[in-house]
Amino acid sequence: MPVWPLICWVMACAMFWSLNMTDSRLSINNLCVDYPESRVVNNVSFTLGNERLALVGESGSGKSMTARALMGLVRKPGVVTADTLNILGRDALTLNARGWQQLRGNDIAMVLQDPRYALNPVKTVKAQLEEALTLHQRLNRREKEEKINTAIQAVGLNTRVLQSYPRELSGGMGQRVMIAIALINDPRVLIADEPTSALDVRLRNQILELLVTQCEQRQMAMLLISHDLPLVAQFCHRVLVMYQGNKVDEMHAAALPTATHPYTRTLWTCRPNAQTYGQMLPTLDRTAMTPEKYHDDC
Repeated sequence: MPVWPLICWVMACAMFWSLNMTDSRLSINNLCVDYPESRVVNNVSFTLGNERLALVGESGSGKSMTARALMGLVRKPGVVTADTLNILGRDALTLNARGWQQLRGNDIAMVLQDPRYALNPVKTVKAQLEEALTLHQRLNRREKEEKINTAIQAVGLNTRVLQSYPRELSGGMGQRVMIAIALINDPRVLIADEPTSALDVRLRNQILELLVTQCEQRQMAMLLISHDLPLVAQFCHRVLVMYQGNKVDEMHAAALPTATHPYTRTLWTCRPNAQTYGQMLPTLDRTAMTPEKYHDDC
């Protein structure tokens, strides 16, 4: 593969990143999430501008718990601490329940992994969109109808879906409904927690393309949680790699194929494909992944 096109792409991504980081949406410094038995997120720091940032890593690495901390959804006995936890200019460490209610679903929203469990099975799609709208906006009936119709059409669904219940939707339709609910109040930050894991390959690309389109049209930042590195490399600007609650690597998404960190490199190369059929895939030497032995590039 020619090296020069890759270098040009990385430089373009770097320029985009530097321009968009001036619009800071999230500023996180030494975020920790502790439970009585253990610490599940350990001193994680990052910033998010008007861009698409991916959190990647194995199951149990702390990706989703980091996202829950940013949404104020860590349940007791979990405890969230940080030196800085700034969300859209607000100090999230000082927010009470009312403050979180005003922020969550309005300025920052979240799309969960599986619509079968995230959507209310006894309410129609319209009722659930209307509920999300009513919590944060005061609109008359006509304005609500217009906003709901616009939201469902923006994710590529017909307005007939509004009268359906979640059990009547396919997986892809359910995921689009969840995206519509998350976007109906025009948030400035969207957290997508493995939004394509329950979908087949064709639908994964459709949903990611939809999310990217909405981000660009709304000037919305996105934090994408995923373990699918090829999708991340295709749709995100930057990548933050987590392992056992720690941030171990950070890079431009376009540089994933040439990653130097041993953990990131193994995550990329252990993917099965037609060329590796019948061959032994590389495995990670976890003895080298203790905190004191993290790579110099961390």
